[in-house]
Amino acid sequence: MAERPRRRYPRRGGVEYEGQTAFDLAPGTAVDDDGLVELVESVLSADGYTYGDWFDLPMPLYLVHDHRTGDTFRVAVRDGTVEFHALPGTDPPGLRRLFEGLRTASGWKWSVDRRTTAD
Repeated sequence: MAERPRRRYPRRGGVEYEGQTAFDLAPGTAVDDDGLVELVESVLSADGYTYGDWFDLPMPLYLVHDHRTGDTFRVAVRDGTVEFHALPGTDPPGLRRLFEGLRTASGWKWSVDRRTTAD
């Protein structure tokens, strides 16, 4: 992965991330956020993942653990796209496996853009 985020533990507590690598997945057909949420949850529910939407945000944001690859990352749905946000220990196989699951389950073509910041 080009730029991994780094964890930082401020004195006041908690954890912060410096830098990011995110992948924006846009379906080749118009789908609203509810349809994308349904797709994401159906793939996550069916195939070796632990996930949850524990955050009180105006959009779905899942923390996902892939039991087959051992990868953990965040997945968000917003504005007609699915976003994968890599964490410091995330490797490509976990992201690739979820992408392939979405592609197979939907039958759609997808475009993928990568965003990286170093902060």
